[in-house]
Amino acid sequence: MAYQKIENIEVVGIAAAVPEHTECNRDCALIGTSEEREKFIDTTGICRRHTVGDTGIRTSDMCYEAAEQLIAELCWQKKEIDCLIFVSQTSDYIFPATSCLLQNRLELPNACFTLDINLGCSGWIHGMTAITALMQNGYFKKGLLLVGDTSTLTKSKKDKSVYPLFGDAGTATALRFKEGAKGIRVHTSTDGKGGESILIPDGGFRNMTTPDSFKEQQFEGGIYRTRLDTILDGAAVFTFGITEAPRSVKSLRDVFGSEMNSIDYYILHQANKMLTEKVRKKINAEIEKTPYSLDEYGNTSCSSIPLTIVTRLKNEVSEKKCSLLTCGFGVGLSWGSLYLELDQIKCPDVILIKKK
Repeated sequence: MAYQKIENIEVVGIAAAVPEHTECNRDCALIGTSEEREKFIDTTGICRRHTVGDTGIRTSDMCYEAAEQLIAELCWQKKEIDCLIFVSQTSDYIFPATSCLLQNRLELPNACFTLDINLGCSGWIHGMTAITALMQNGYFKKGLLLVGDTSTLTKSKKDKSVYPLFGDAGTATALRFKEGAKGIRVHTSTDGKGGESILIPDGGFRNMTTPDSFKEQQFEGGIYRTRLDTILDGAAVFTFGITEAPRSVKSLRDVFGSEMNSIDYYILHQANKMLTEKVRKKINAEIEKTPYSLDEYGNTSCSSIPLTIVTRLKNEVSEKKCSLLTCGFGVGLSWGSLYLELDQIKCPDVILIKKK
């Protein structure tokens, strides 16, 4: 297992943006009858979701809005931002890298280091690990971690096992070099042999897009999708999540427990209520210390941890010092846990974006 202790970095702000457009699962005929919809909501915890629909909003748009708001509230000079990392599975293009486009759009200096990372539900953990490692020696003084996904665009709207679970969001986390700052304690892991558990078969360079990629196929349970839609092996992912996520959290506590203050909040990836509750109970996290945002936003992939902080802990992290233990797990397969302390950071209200 990979553990890292990265110091001299502090998080000074977190912002999030979502589409104003929403979809309510109580109105989702795809799920089935009204009784089936209520059962779905009770089991998954997901009542409604902010989705891009046909608005034309993309991941980079939401991350851009979150970053602009955060930069303004921090009173940062853009010329002082040294690095930008963009974490997403839904980039603007195959190439160029979206981080390059965001550097230009945000009017950051040409000297700004940029990087794309293609990860899903563990993306904020891995992104935080990467950007803090880059900044810890002090050559980069200020950095932006932009994390988000338009997950609904990669799901078949005729797949009732997947589509009603997901929402769309983009986030920005602002970090600053500070000599002596505690930084983060982190554990990360990867298991590529489980890669086919969450997969889009076509559209890359292994299986390039062909006319057959667009042909709709029917699967058990009245599910329809093409080879450009997400395949999600629910049983395999559930087993993976309830096994590896608790193991990651416990191992992080075992290794760094003496350096971690009592945990104020546990921020777990918002997969679905059943799975996340299993993880919560296995790590003995008190329910009052484990906020949920999936009821209103669904599973927002790599943005779910910072989105939960913004929408459920805004007052706490803005007004006092809080210690957080976070855990993300999903596509890859990839997972990890991260401990950090936030001390009166900038945390603006979630931004609602209208149709472009």
